[in-house]
Amino acid sequence: MDQGSGAGPHRARGCLGAPSCGARAPGAPWARFSAWLECVCVVTFDLELGQALELVYPSDFQLTDKEKSSICYLSFPDSHSGCLGDTQFCFRIRQCGGQRRPWHTDDRHCDSGAPVSLQREPAHYFGYVYFRQVKDSSVKRGYFQKSLVLVSRLPFVRLFQALLSLVAPEYFDKLAPCLEAVCNEIDQWPAPVPGQTLNLPVMGVVLQVHIPSSADKPESGPPKQCSHKNLLPAPVVLTSVHELDLFSCLQPLKFCCDYRPYFTVHDSEFKEFTTRTQAPPSVVLGVTNPFFIKTLQHWPHVLRIGEPKMPGDLPKQIKLKKPSRLKTLDTKPGLYTAYTTYLHRDKALLRRLLKGLQRKRPSDVQTAVLRQHLLELTQSFIIPLVGPGRRGGGRRAGGAGSRLWPRLRLTPLPPQEHYMASLMPLQKSITPWKTPPQIHPFRQDDFLRSLERSGPQLTCLLKGDWLGLYRRFFKSPHFDGWYRQRHKEMAQKLEALHLEAICEANLEIWMQDKSEVEVVDLVLKLRERLVRAQGHQLPVKEATLKRARLYIETVVGSLPKDLQVVLCPP
Repeated sequence: MDQGSGAGPHRARGCLGAPSCGARAPGAPWARFSAWLECVCVVTFDLELGQALELVYPSDFQLTDKEKSSICYLSFPDSHSGCLGDTQFCFRIRQCGGQRRPWHTDDRHCDSGAPVSLQREPAHYFGYVYFRQVKDSSVKRGYFQKSLVLVSRLPFVRLFQALLSLVAPEYFDKLAPCLEAVCNEIDQWPAPVPGQTLNLPVMGVVLQVHIPSSADKPESGPPKQCSHKNLLPAPVVLTSVHELDLFSCLQPLKFCCDYRPYFTVHDSEFKEFTTRTQAPPSVVLGVTNPFFIKTLQHWPHVLRIGEPKMPGDLPKQIKLKKPSRLKTLDTKPGLYTAYTTYLHRDKALLRRLLKGLQRKRPSDVQTAVLRQHLLELTQSFIIPLVGPGRRGGGRRAGGAGSRLWPRLRLTPLPPQEHYMASLMPLQKSITPWKTPPQIHPFRQDDFLRSLERSGPQLTCLLKGDWLGLYRRFFKSPHFDGWYRQRHKEMAQKLEALHLEAICEANLEIWMQDKSEVEVVDLVLKLRERLVRAQGHQLPVKEATLKRARLYIETVVGSLPKDLQVVLCPP
């Protein structure tokens, strides 16, 4: 949590409206707002009720009672005893009752171009909190305690914390009118389309951000920002929309388990996560209450963080500790884990980091060194799995060649050895009037055998049990999520190639001996794929879409009038 200086006390007053049922339709006035935020909440402390939801804006956004309760409890720091001032943090909660807001075409378009780690969450909400606690003699309790919360599906931690740092202090001064004006400004923002650098005006300030794209080079720094010459006032440039950017080096591989940046005993999943009747769940919890030290001491991994060290302080030791030592409330900070590593330690990296501490190297430089190491290690692990290639008998569907990563000790891999690419059928097997061929199944043993010739040893100097690490990966939910995403992309590519094959075929010759039922079936299938392609769900060129529309018109025009009316009603 980040703490700042407090500001003067202000009594709560006014309300923009209470929550009501009914989701916003795609054409509603708040459609642009919804591309960034679900709603804004204000949580206050009531002497009789405790934490209470004072306001939800826009007022037509629907939250279930369970979601309201979770937001209320998680919007106040858990162990915040006597600490005055402002505090920012975030939490993540499970959505209850199914999806309620309609997904817009723009939402799908934004997700299709974003890195998997930064796509919007369909089943969870992020809550970005700005909490203020200051002395106030006019309040019976003696303290003003209130939180402003931005609720979003986007994991843009850094952007929303910057937004809160601008909005929250002003809101605590002016309350409802200020918040309504800010929400109206956000409703004018352009959509967060991946790959674009956007200027986002709010409260007389322009935030300039680059929305990450899956096409961005992972080893590069922040993209070059737009010119400031014609912008008054000059924009505040955020180098990243998401967290401190330490773990962007892992975004070739999405974390597919649950995680809660902030978790308390009041959370609705508290019993589910802390039960001892079954193995610990696959979840990462961020907690501040010492109660959890004993409650979760049976968990295999516990990272306890101590007080911040002064610049230049050296750690006394770098050591992993066994979970059995995590017994008492006065346990020292450290990583307590039952995990046995598969790869050897990179002693050269450790020496480099320690030398940086001794020389008081800036923290951002130290972070860059660690990020580069994690990036190269992750890429060495993933390269044998992914990458388009070719094999004897013709070009694989989806392209040829391999994507090689700079700054690694690269020995060019034989293109056919990228395993996922070998699962794609040959492009010559895709014919216009037959069902597209199936993607071959992933066989772990086949992949592991391929590592002898094309494994991570070609791009990484680090030694260890790489086979054991892959086997462990295959058993994890992260592999399941990774494989499902890859398989989906491959299936969409096959479908797109099949559509292209149809559009390049001679339609008139095909129709000569076909019945009306077969022709109508072709029209319906073409329309279905056209709708999916226009919704950015298929990687199809615009020229192919135009040709598909022309095909539909040609086919429908060849049918009897009564069928034309059915297929194309006036």
